[in-house]
Amino acid sequence: MSGFTGFVLRRTLGTLVTLLAISVIVYVVFFVTPGNVAQITCGPRCSPEQVHQVAQQLRLDDPLYLRYWHFLQGILVGQDYSTGTSVEHCSAPCLGLSYQGDQQVTQLIAAKLPVSLSLVSGAMVLWLILGVGTGVLSAWRRGRFSERVLTGITLAGVATPVFVIGLVLMIVVCGQLQLLPFPQYVGLTDDPEQWAWNLLLPWLSLALIEAATFARLTRASMLETLAEDHIRTFRAYGVGERSVIGRHALRGAFAPIIALNANNVGGAIGGAVLTESLFGLPGIGRELVHAVNVVDLPVVVGMVLVIGFFVVIANAVADVLYAVADRRVVLA
Repeated sequence: MSGFTGFVLRRTLGTLVTLLAISVIVYVVFFVTPGNVAQITCGPRCSPEQVHQVAQQLRLDDPLYLRYWHFLQGILVGQDYSTGTSVEHCSAPCLGLSYQGDQQVTQLIAAKLPVSLSLVSGAMVLWLILGVGTGVLSAWRRGRFSERVLTGITLAGVATPVFVIGLVLMIVVCGQLQLLPFPQYVGLTDDPEQWAWNLLLPWLSLALIEAATFARLTRASMLETLAEDHIRTFRAYGVGERSVIGRHALRGAFAPIIALNANNVGGAIGGAVLTESLFGLPGIGRELVHAVNVVDLPVVVGMVLVIGFFVVIANAVADVLYAVADRRVVLA
């Protein structure tokens, strides 16, 4: 237990260092690069007086380390780095003010984040069920006609863009069969049934792509595990094939599945831009694209920090789960 606790503590410390490094990189990329940072932050329609005011609020005349410290204070303790003062309606983290939208970036992210989390969480459940199930079945039926059919389906899933699957689902399910309404986001707390009903097509569109990747990984991991000596020993002792597959081989294939799922969940928070745009979901990815198009720098910075946070946390959780699934990781 002490070894596992030490591993968790080391991983937590590494996560904090990684998050700090991300904040440094983001600040340097967006606020230290050549160009008029105040003009970019304020927007193209700002007058010279407004640009000068923004430059004062961003404290561009202060030393670089002091400017970064104010930026870090905004993330950690809720102090607005654009003014250097605490903001009553902006609890930690406070990521500044969108001068083009005249809105706190924290409030904007808080409004968009539940949509992306709803999309990714529901899709994750589906891609794990479909992907792992298909991969296990393919490994179990190796060499048979059903295995070749499943392999062909997974290859087609990997090669098909998400917007193609989404369009086909909308045309067939919503348009021709009229089994589902065209998606319109409803909050989970407002109406849980309508929340799930309206997100079913986006979930399927995103999950079918990811499920194909999980199916291929699960199949490869299962075949590798089935070739190991302890599996042959179980079979020699007369253990049933279903027990060998379900209790022993699948457990050995969990570790790479956990690692891949962490990468997918973290990346999908900001990477599901096509899915959100196709179905009109007002999530993080769609808002990030809009902020880039209108050059809304504070929003872009806030979105990048939030996406980076989820990617790092997802991978940290995956490392801990990986260690639980395979205790040899703790001893390494």
